[in-house]
Amino acid sequence: MAVKSIKRAEGKIRVKDQKLNALLEITNAINSNLSKEKLFAIYEFVLREQLNIGKLCLYLNEGDWNCALKFGLDREELDVDVERDLLTITEITEVNSHTYGPFREFDVVVPVYHKTKPLAYLLIGDLIEEALQISPIIKHLPFIQTLTNVIAVAVENKNLVEESLRQEGMKKELELASEMQSMLLPTELPDNNQMDIAVFYQSHQQVGGDYYDFIELDENEFCFCIADVSGKGVSAAILMSNFQANLRVLVHHTESLSELIQVLDKKVMDNAKGEKFITIFVAKYNIKTRMLNYVNAGHNPPVLITGENMSLLKSGCPGLGMVDDLLFIKEGRISIPEGSSLFCYTDGLVETENEQNVEFGTEGLEESLRNNINEKPSVMNKNVLNDLKRYKGKANYADDIALLSLKFF
Repeated sequence: MAVKSIKRAEGKIRVKDQKLNALLEITNAINSNLSKEKLFAIYEFVLREQLNIGKLCLYLNEGDWNCALKFGLDREELDVDVERDLLTITEITEVNSHTYGPFREFDVVVPVYHKTKPLAYLLIGDLIEEALQISPIIKHLPFIQTLTNVIAVAVENKNLVEESLRQEGMKKELELASEMQSMLLPTELPDNNQMDIAVFYQSHQQVGGDYYDFIELDENEFCFCIADVSGKGVSAAILMSNFQANLRVLVHHTESLSELIQVLDKKVMDNAKGEKFITIFVAKYNIKTRMLNYVNAGHNPPVLITGENMSLLKSGCPGLGMVDDLLFIKEGRISIPEGSSLFCYTDGLVETENEQNVEFGTEGLEESLRNNINEKPSVMNKNVLNDLKRYKGKANYADDIALLSLKFF
């Protein structure tokens, strides 16, 4: 009798040692930052080889419920739907292992929770004894639950770290993209006795789809434009960067603005595949003749301020990439009197709403411009933006905003 007691005690000590060693091994693996695959390999070895579990399926909550580990099953695909079949189970539960049904290969469900959040569900089957109540596995279920908890938390932490690194990588990429995009915008703009130009750009996200440019064609003529890609973010920025490269090349190799717009439209159609479009106001100004030629391709009409009068530059065509072929382009041509100003902008300016969801609108813009008719472009831009900021109050900006203002002396 004493020998049996000693052997039983030795057996219990051996099992306890195995459990402690298993926890220690997994803890060391976690501290060593081993991969999820290696953690699962240790976990499987403990359950399969040391605790003699014949069938197992582990579901982990990794944003979606996934089967992270399974062995000993007759079927490759299971009928278990975690949300349908398992979310109501909060304690270790014997399941009905009938011939049919989602649990037909299993005997026990072991849930793992963190407070009220389910982290994992472990389904165990093929227990050694036919009667579940006398199976030696039963006494190990609390340990199995603890072990599974350790694994589930470790995997969740690994996923959080990976997501954090991914987000940090994306943040750095966006910062680089933002820097690259800012480098593409002109930094040297004329401020002399012939003209003064001022610009402003604010992206709604780190990168955006608004664009302005100033290109000297010869000593007497220059081209300038302001444009907006439909949509926001990286895809809009990429399309706009490609568009800018095409424009800067083509403006020197096309005879007229109409031809330039025709070619650019084909480029946009080829690159965007009809999923995005670009609105643009593009103009050429001759300092000697004071003639301004322009095309407005679906863009918000710039405001020409001459004395106390304001007029909108609307002549043009639909936006680029909106239709298969631009059959008709109307090119505007006007003479610019001395002292005139031209205010160009993208739709993010006038579409910004106040706290009552009412847009700033062209009315708000024109009122602001009337109060700044005689100001230099940089001051005009600043005051318009201040008026917009006061108007919107605590509401957020809705879109990218770009401004391009010119004063003709």
